[in-house]
Amino acid sequence: MNTQNKNQLSTIQSGTPLKPYQKIHELTGEVVNKYKYLEGHPRQYRFDAKEGVFNINGTEKLGRTLTFQPIAWRIFTDNILNMGTKNWAELFFIDENNCVSAVLFHGYSVDNIFRLIEPLYYDDLTLADVVVTAVAEKKEYTKSQPKGVYYIATFSYKNGDPEKTAELKQFAQDVKVFRQETLTDIANIKTAMNYYNPFLNPTDEHELLPIG
Repeated sequence: MNTQNKNQLSTIQSGTPLKPYQKIHELTGEVVNKYKYLEGHPRQYRFDAKEGVFNINGTEKLGRTLTFQPIAWRIFTDNILNMGTKNWAELFFIDENNCVSAVLFHGYSVDNIFRLIEPLYYDDLTLADVVVTAVAEKKEYTKSQPKGVYYIATFSYKNGDPEKTAELKQFAQDVKVFRQETLTDIANIKTAMNYYNPFLNPTDEHELLPIG
């Protein structure tokens, strides 16, 4: 049974049209999202700029590359995670386990993301239209002795699947995508898309979960 027929069957069973990112729970018959997301607490992917690897929650190492299709993002300046004031890029995506996830970059890696955004802009595209591959690139400190090694992220992209892209865009517009741990009311946001900021919605009934 193809995707269209499955969606039609699900619509008949539920009595209401399903959105592309929804499905019928096999046991309960309820309409649920395909993608798992505890609001404000996406799965944390990290870029270790000292070792040059990506990991999940600081423990599960993934290697020197990470490929994902952004669903939301913001590029901003802020003092977060006890690291002082820096330029940051926070990108949200759906990982291979259908979990809403987030990854942070700072410093020169943020400059490289801007270099990626520029050609997309002139092609009438955004990061949400493409599949991005981030690669850890080795660099050396040359102004200090002894010389040290660090890594920055470089980025390339390919066009995303149109049907999948449309589904992800609708999902990102319908849910509140943010990460509570990196949220402050003083961030200087340079650009953002599909990012939900509770501080800008004071009348919205929204309760942040405690951290820790």
